[in-house]
Amino acid sequence: MTKGSDSSSLVRLNIGGKKYCTTVDTLSQREPDSMLAAMFSGRHTLCQDPQKGYVFVDRDGKHFRHILNWLRDGVIPTLKDGEYSELLREAEYYQLLGLIDGINAILNKRKEDDEFNTELTRTDIIKCIQSERVRFRGVNLSGLDLSKLDLSLVDFSCACLKNVFFSRANLLSAKFRDVDAEGSNFHNATLRECEFNGANLRGALLAGANLQSANLQGNLFFSFKYATLFIDVNALKLTTYVIILFRISLNL
Repeated sequence: MTKGSDSSSLVRLNIGGKKYCTTVDTLSQREPDSMLAAMFSGRHTLCQDPQKGYVFVDRDGKHFRHILNWLRDGVIPTLKDGEYSELLREAEYYQLLGLIDGINAILNKRKEDDEFNTELTRTDIIKCIQSERVRFRGVNLSGLDLSKLDLSLVDFSCACLKNVFFSRANLLSAKFRDVDAEGSNFHNATLRECEFNGANLRGALLAGANLQSANLQGNLFFSFKYATLFIDVNALKLTTYVIILFRISLNL
């Protein structure tokens, strides 16, 4: 294609071996600042196949049809997360800012939905804790109301416990290793002898919680809300580098 080409003229593209036909209008109108718009603006001389006139672009041709559809009608396709990541890389290469923003918005919403897409209900939990040994390792329980339940000895290791309501629950000797419990409410909960190794407790509410002999080694504390903690200082295991940024009243 040479300089001064007609904006409505046919464009033949060879994207990584896959061939497409479109127009200059399609490539330039929706995303006028993109690489594709610049390529076919008429300001540049492009190397074309001398026989059929295809312009070769050394990129993955698999997702280019989605890019063309975006340029034509502004619709973002429904894809799996992995495919969105691949399409995002192509959109970034072609500098398609609108498509980039749209894909990121979808991925962020999916992430938020996944965080609160709990795998069990309060009723399910009540049924489970009738068993002799209860494990919720790696389970997503975000946002559940587990207040006032007897959850002693339960293994929550590696679970997603964001914004879970544990108020007044009995969590004696429960395991919270490597959990994500950001924003959870442990108000007046029994947390004696619990293991919180590597847990994320940012924004967790621990007012009135009993943490006697609890293991809090390697935690992320930061924004605990004002708490009155009943702690056995000799048994509480804290690493020296942990900085607690909330007010504590120790009742010894």
